[in-house]
Amino acid sequence: MSDFDREKHIRYFVANLRMLPSAYTETETNRMTLAFFCLASLELLGALDTAISAQDKLDWIEWIYAQQIRLDTKGLNREHCGFRGSPCTGRAFEPQATETEYIPYDTSHIASTYTALLNLLILGDDLSRVDRDGIVGTIKRLQQEDGSVAPTNNSLEKDARFLYCACAVSYILDDWRGIDVDLSVEYAKRLQTYEHTFSQSPNTEAHGGSTFCGVGALTLMGKQTEGLINKEKLIKWCLNQQTTGFAGRPNKDADACYCFWIGAALEMVGAYQLVNHKNCRDFLLACQTKVGGFGKTPGTYPDLMHSYMSLAALSLMDYAGIGKLKVAVNAPKRSFEKRNMVAAARKEQHI
Repeated sequence: MSDFDREKHIRYFVANLRMLPSAYTETETNRMTLAFFCLASLELLGALDTAISAQDKLDWIEWIYAQQIRLDTKGLNREHCGFRGSPCTGRAFEPQATETEYIPYDTSHIASTYTALLNLLILGDDLSRVDRDGIVGTIKRLQQEDGSVAPTNNSLEKDARFLYCACAVSYILDDWRGIDVDLSVEYAKRLQTYEHTFSQSPNTEAHGGSTFCGVGALTLMGKQTEGLINKEKLIKWCLNQQTTGFAGRPNKDADACYCFWIGAALEMVGAYQLVNHKNCRDFLLACQTKVGGFGKTPGTYPDLMHSYMSLAALSLMDYAGIGKLKVAVNAPKRSFEKRNMVAAARKEQHI
C-alpha cells in the first residue's frame, strides 16, 4: 500500500488550474467541469485558501460569470440559459452582463451549469449574479414528455446523467419550478433494470455511473422511497461490483472513479458500511502517481476526473486529511457551509 502524498496532490491540481496539459485540448468545451475537479479537490485537501491567492479566486469567479447565458429582453434564448463549458464560441468577456444578446447555437449545457454553480460556491461566491429565472425556465424546456432531460436544446442525448444534473441545479438554487418531480420519478423507475439498479437510458445495461445519477436524482428530490423499486437488490448489485476497488459493470476490472460512483450510491441508501473499506482504500492509494493525482488503475497516468473521484471516494471512508462531502450533490460539504455563512453575513448587514 502506498502512503497518501497530500502535498504532491496539491501541486498536481494547482498546476492543472494554471495550465492544462495539451492532451486536454479536445475537451475545451468541458473546461468548467475540469475546473471543478481541480477546485473541489483542493477544497477536499484543505488547500484552497493556502495554495491559491485571493485574487485568483476573484478572477476565476469573473471567468465563470462570463460563461453565463442570461435571458435576453426578447426571450429568444429562453431555451439556452445557464452556463457554457468554456468561451469556445468566441463570445465577449462580460462577467457583469445583465442580459445576453441572442446568438444561435450559443447555448448553455446542463452539466456545465451544474459544475459552474459548484465552482462559484467553492470559491465563496453568493450566487447573487446567477440568472435563476433563466436557468429554471431553461430546465423546464429541457425536460421531455417522458421525464428525461436533454443537456441542451434539441439534443438527442436524454439520459440519467442530465436528469441528475437538472435535479442538482434545482437543489443548489433551492428552486424546483423547472422540474416536474412526479414525471422525473416515473422516468427514474424506467431506468431501473431487471437487476434493480440504473442504466443510462431505459432498457439498456446497468451501470455504476448511472446508478449514482439515478439514486442521486431521487435523493435530491426527496423521492428515494417512491422511486427505488427494490433497494435491497440494488445494494446487492452494487456490492457485487467490488473486488479490490469497484468496477462499473459486471465482469469489468476495478476502476478508481467507480469507487466513488458506486460507493456514493451505497452511502445515499444507507449501506456504505457494507463496503470492504480496506480493499477499496488500498486500491485507491495504489492508483496514486509519482507526479501527483490518480490514474484509473494502478500504473496508469493521472487525469483530473479520476483524481477528483479518488479523493471523493477516500472522503466516503473518512480518510484522514480529506474533507467531508455533501454526497448527493457530489461536492465538498464546506462549499455549502460557506454559502450559509455568506448568506448570514448579508442578512446581518441588512438588519
